[in-house]
Amino acid sequence: MIIHADMDAFYASVEIRERPELRDRPVAVGGSAEGRGVIAAASYAARQYGVRSAMPTSTALRRCPDLVLLPVHMSLYAGVSRQIQAIFARYTPLIEPLSLDEAFLDVRASERLFGPAAEIARRIKREVREELGLVVSTGVAPNKFLAKIASDLDKPDGFVEVAADGVQAFLDPLPVSRLWGVGRVTGAALQKRGIRTIADLRRQPAEMLRRQFGEHGQQLWRLAHGIDERPVVAEHEAKSISHETTFARDIADPDILRAVLLDLTEQVAWRLRRHGKRGRTVQLKLRFDDFRTVTRAHSLRDATDATQAIWQTVSQLLDRELAQGIPPLRLLGMGVSGFDEDADSGRQGDLFAGAAAESEAVDRIADDINARFGGKVLQRARGCHKGR
Repeated sequence: MIIHADMDAFYASVEIRERPELRDRPVAVGGSAEGRGVIAAASYAARQYGVRSAMPTSTALRRCPDLVLLPVHMSLYAGVSRQIQAIFARYTPLIEPLSLDEAFLDVRASERLFGPAAEIARRIKREVREELGLVVSTGVAPNKFLAKIASDLDKPDGFVEVAADGVQAFLDPLPVSRLWGVGRVTGAALQKRGIRTIADLRRQPAEMLRRQFGEHGQQLWRLAHGIDERPVVAEHEAKSISHETTFARDIADPDILRAVLLDLTEQVAWRLRRHGKRGRTVQLKLRFDDFRTVTRAHSLRDATDATQAIWQTVSQLLDRELAQGIPPLRLLGMGVSGFDEDADSGRQGDLFAGAAAESEAVDRIADDINARFGGKVLQRARGCHKGR
């Protein structure tokens, strides 16, 4: 069985843990309204006012004038993420992080030692709460697709188990929008055909869906039948490290997109350093509401794990696309691949090679200090990441 673990309102929850006096107040993490900032995360109290991630901070403050707005402390969240991953690792080495706050765990080989997957998920929830003072929602299911849906159904503090013989009973009543890749355009096209639930879609001939939606239609048919054969890939074995986010509403604002991309970049760069990997290829991923997906990549001369070098490259890729007048985005993602396993050898000559080496040194010193002293001691100024 597969567990999908997803921290609830992660950034905001960590900040509230650090400042208990904020526990019952609406809290959001993000940039200032004056700087055209955006919300990175919102507590559940803030969400009651309609405050959401990727929302302009100015809009969030209009919806919730009493909102407590806190700056992003990425190093703090990365430190806490390390602690969460350590709890996961007590139960399985097969952990595939999707970001700092969510991961897939393959626990099939662990059940003989720790009991059923559902019991492992409950133990993880309990240990995260007791040891870290945070809440994680979990979904337990036969595959990654089902586990991810399950973890999201009963948030916050959710726990949903999908038995192997109960997959269709679980999926059928859900709206078709729960399927990966069903956005506004695809959803409207399905609605016109009277397809509103996953059960409705499951009853459609696969060939009809393929004719209407291409290969994406075939994938929708498979998902409606609960079919997902992707394995859990431990991050240290991965050929690339990436992170992406799907927006609740399509986003066209360049400032919002850049702010979200910066957050994704910081997470990916930290994960690279955590696993001792450097990559040469930086990739940008854009998905529109019709599920058309565009990827752009640039190969660097030297492999890197430096936040600044990766950010400069991926932000330039995004700026080129924005300059062409692309439609609003449903999904934005980025990643690094082309790992150089021998990157450490032959780098001595570049030790004092100027800005690039200084940037890498800052990253490593910050990572080390924050790991030793709790994750909030040292962090980059936001202005250091300007891509232009």
